[in-house]
Amino acid sequence: MARKRKGDKVDGWLVIDKPLGISSAKVVAAIKHATKAQKVGHGGTLDPLASGILPIGLGEATKTMPYIVDATKSYEFTVKWGTETDSLDSEGAVIRENGDIPALNTIEDTLQQFVGTIQQTPPAYSAIKIDGKRAYALAREGKDVQLKPRPIEIQSLTIINNSIETNETTFKVQCGKGTYVRSLARDIAYKLGTYGYITVLRRTKVGPFTLDHAISLEKLNDLSHSARAVEYVLPITTALDDIPAVAVTEKDAEDIKYGRSIHLATAKQGTIVLTVNDMPLAMAHSEDGQVRPLRVFNM
Repeated sequence: MARKRKGDKVDGWLVIDKPLGISSAKVVAAIKHATKAQKVGHGGTLDPLASGILPIGLGEATKTMPYIVDATKSYEFTVKWGTETDSLDSEGAVIRENGDIPALNTIEDTLQQFVGTIQQTPPAYSAIKIDGKRAYALAREGKDVQLKPRPIEIQSLTIINNSIETNETTFKVQCGKGTYVRSLARDIAYKLGTYGYITVLRRTKVGPFTLDHAISLEKLNDLSHSARAVEYVLPITTALDDIPAVAVTEKDAEDIKYGRSIHLATAKQGTIVLTVNDMPLAMAHSEDGQVRPLRVFNM
């Protein structure tokens, strides 16, 4: 007999506006406490020094996590010019300094070079593994961390504010998977012939999730005392808004549940969401009318 999983069966998404000074793992722990959900996971880590959108998958929603991790993200970030730190943010130690502050028009003229598919070297203080060990752990040990450049996609990059008083510029960026905003700030500074590090980083959008969907951790903690936290849980399919949904019969649903392929001549090619009786059934792959289940939801 299968062991009964501890906790309540809660399926869906909670979108947290993560505050500064707390790790993504601690947010997950707080969600577990507030919702009593059997299974909880987050869609894309935010550093303790970053705030903003942190999608939390509950129960069966964790099966859609790859679609959120791969989704387009938007950030607002502020760069302080003339100085570089080892962590590329305000927590690190100063390693380079020239005091050069770029003019606003020069910054504006440079941004277009960072839009599109570009090569980016991740920061040494990142979670990338090198020989089985996290890069940030090696960096903290004083090791020389050498990471290879990789292609990323910057869809848009604009200036929100420029302050002569503080020598800081605030940007908004929309980007694809694997983009390190701290590295983007460093590279913009290099292109301008100076140095820079991030003083503020806020994620404003992850796939379909925006700040309009978000709830603060403080409010969530208050709700946990009244057992109302689950009222803020969004449906599983919220994360799949841009993926075509196809309704199937109960007979076809039975085949899908057992991992068997079905034939649907009208299904679009590629990844689709199967539903039965208005309930999510499975993520599936459709090709030439043959539909193969990828992840089946236990609803």
